[in-house]
Amino acid sequence: MPKPDPDPATAHVAWETYFNAGDLDGLLSLYEDDGIFVNADGTHQTGKAAIQVALEGFLANGGSITLDTRYAMRTGDLALLSNEWRLRGTGLDGQVLDAGGTTAEIVRLHADGHWRYVVDHPWGGQ
Repeated sequence: MPKPDPDPATAHVAWETYFNAGDLDGLLSLYEDDGIFVNADGTHQTGKAAIQVALEGFLANGGSITLDTRYAMRTGDLALLSNEWRLRGTGLDGQVLDAGGTTAEIVRLHADGHWRYVVDHPWGGQ
């Protein structure tokens, strides 16, 4: 896990780093045990076991992702975040991959100094 930081936008840096390394365990460490991950169709996964399935599918696309923080508004141990993400490269099927979106996210600062996702909605800004 990255070094603790009071800036909630570090959650974006960690997510991008773990994704681009193909580190599923690292990505899962960024979520609360009962966190929520929202799928492209608006359904959602709750809890790390379900989030793992969603993230495996996302990682299976291949490519490299960039996250550009739009804002990070903190109040106490909670923060509302948004980023513009872009996933580019060649997919595992050999096809050109170019996808992106704007997120809406809630993260919580834990006693260990790390931010973890309470809600991760990759398509929340659409």
